[in-house]
Amino acid sequence: MNILLRSILAPVLLLVLAFTSAASAQEYRIQPGDRLNIEVLEDTSLNRSVSVLPGGTINFPYAGSLNVAGSSPTSVGNRISQALAGVLASPPTVFVSAIPLEPIPGMGDEVEKPVVNIYIMGEAASPGAKAVEPGTTFLQALSQAGGLTPFAATKRIQLRPAGTPGQVITVNYAAIMKGAIMNHDPVLREGDVIIVPERGLFE
Repeated sequence: MNILLRSILAPVLLLVLAFTSAASAQEYRIQPGDRLNIEVLEDTSLNRSVSVLPGGTINFPYAGSLNVAGSSPTSVGNRISQALAGVLASPPTVFVSAIPLEPIPGMGDEVEKPVVNIYIMGEAASPGAKAVEPGTTFLQALSQAGGLTPFAATKRIQLRPAGTPGQVITVNYAAIMKGAIMNHDPVLREGDVIIVPERGLFE
């Protein structure tokens, strides 16, 4: 029985690992000079914006000096979460978004990025890191993620813009689906995070 179970689970595990590796490979890689917006959901006093030093490191409370050059924002968030696990009651949820260093005028040709890297977390049908076309809006991104699961709290979906740490835009997606007009459908920018919470018992 154990042999049969292992033979079934092994291919599934390999498929999950392959998918995770592919998604990670598409993420932006942090470089010296970039600015990182770091949010800790369980302790907002730790939220901050830090610059990646020329040596490729950042400093963060309780984590010390971290070498982040060449890493993805997701992997840096995981490392910070592990470092904070010994301080908080449990490993916290950490979101990291990167604002790339803008090129200096006259230093080479300016090349427009073909994609914008965003993150959709929680009760989306297909959560995770997403590479979307420039100009993609909040509602378009949710559609590209396959919509929401039956467990989504559709009245309080959050957009956390990367450029303004701590800012949260709450969207009543349920009302929009019933015909309400969304006055402003935000265009997503590099590092933006969409969070789809799980609905409560009486929602």
